[in-house]
Amino acid sequence: MATKRLGFIVRSLPYKTEASRLAMTHAIASQTVEIYLEDGDMVEPVICFIGDGVLNCLKSQQAMKHYGITSLEQHVKNGLLLDLKIMICKEDIEKLGIKEDSLIMDAEDIGGETKAQIVPYSEIQKEMDSVDHLLFC
Repeated sequence: MATKRLGFIVRSLPYKTEASRLAMTHAIASQTVEIYLEDGDMVEPVICFIGDGVLNCLKSQQAMKHYGITSLEQHVKNGLLLDLKIMICKEDIEKLGIKEDSLIMDAEDIGGETKAQIVPYSEIQKEMDSVDHLLFC
């Protein structure tokens, strides 16, 4: 019985690249591989938003209006609905002047109970040190 911990570090802007969307998609999809694992084996993803990546967590983005694509807002909510651990770097939101009430912190509107966490970078670093596989996007 083993748990494989996967770390997805999102540091890219929300638009003009698929990196942040792919990180969220892979983290969510990682939950489905458990049907192929031995009994007791698990996959545990963690998604950390750092640097410009914290902008992916802003509420009410107008991606469709400006770029003709969906925003990452629903992806983040789907991750929270699936009880994925989502961490947002405290220092980076402060540096960018973003208030907590501007961020997607929960998915209560779709039945989710897990909340995103605003944490110091030192906690994100601990997560990065503890995972088996790490992907930077």
